[in-house]
Amino acid sequence: MPVLTRLIPSPLVVDIRAGALDDLAGVLADQRISSSGKLAIAISGGSGALLRERLSPALPGASWYEVGGGTLDDAIKLADAMKSGHYDAVVGLGGGKIIDCAKFAAARIGLPLVAVATNLSHDGLCSPVATLDNDAGRGSYGVPNPIAVVIDLDVIREAPVRFVRSGIGDALSNISAVADWELSHRETGEQIDGLAAAMARQAGEAVLRHPGGVGDDGFLQVLAEGLVLTGISMSVAGDSRPASGACHEINHAFDLLFPKRAASHGEQCGLAAAFAMRLRGAHEESEHMAEVLHRHGLPVLPEEIGFTVDEFVQIVEFAPKTRPGRYTILEHLDLSTDAIRDAYADYAKAVSQAISG
Repeated sequence: MPVLTRLIPSPLVVDIRAGALDDLAGVLADQRISSSGKLAIAISGGSGALLRERLSPALPGASWYEVGGGTLDDAIKLADAMKSGHYDAVVGLGGGKIIDCAKFAAARIGLPLVAVATNLSHDGLCSPVATLDNDAGRGSYGVPNPIAVVIDLDVIREAPVRFVRSGIGDALSNISAVADWELSHRETGEQIDGLAAAMARQAGEAVLRHPGGVGDDGFLQVLAEGLVLTGISMSVAGDSRPASGACHEINHAFDLLFPKRAASHGEQCGLAAAFAMRLRGAHEESEHMAEVLHRHGLPVLPEEIGFTVDEFVQIVEFAPKTRPGRYTILEHLDLSTDAIRDAYADYAKAVSQAISG
């Protein structure tokens, strides 16, 4: 008998709305994630303290753990501190670093994770990966998907707007990443998961085509849903492939070559995605993406984040080395230094006209 369907790894609960945080205890009890209220909650030292003050009365059985940063050592210390308690679940309450530390710690002590995002800076909040700094730089560690994702749009609006902008760039880069995956399928025979590709692409397209801005609840809802769907698409694929192509290779090159000057993850990914779309000959799509990035206040040229043309050429040339074995438009074209410079000049002229027109 053939298997006619498959199970998709996804959270039991996805609660995205204004005021969601105030109902956290009730949601966890209703879904039988934590009927006792015995929770281990990881928070940051800054905004986390204010949220603890707000939420403590509704979570009397919770233990609160302050996370020092986003390193592997921080995550191991968190797990060691939590393992002596008898908890129903771990709650990661904060931005990407806090949630990634909580993901790793929860996996290490065998508890489900509830991801409560306080900003929308990237698609990692619902992914099966914890990205943590280590002695060698930065590593990605496989972890189970969160059992629940809670995003309070009121809290998101209180965070600095740069976090929302970063999430926009990361979501839009899905479009370029899926195009790279399809290119690799055609050229190398790499297996492509149609469901994962569809989820990631539609998440990016929804953000690309939404007319709202960073202050609109409707737009924030679509962005949050898109980032959650992207995380699930990576679980479906068993890999970051649906959301990581040339755009992320270029992003990693920014970080590795210029670690002290690199911009936010989403700013670099969005710019790199628009450039990669131009490289593959999708000129209208590249210009449209650049227009949307510009409308939301994101950079479309490296000069806008403090990099010269020569430095960007160096970054693009180095980018394929960041993910050996991954096939994208960069590996396909295998451009020389001069060809990258010419391609960038063509891109810069086209998007400058697009955003000024």
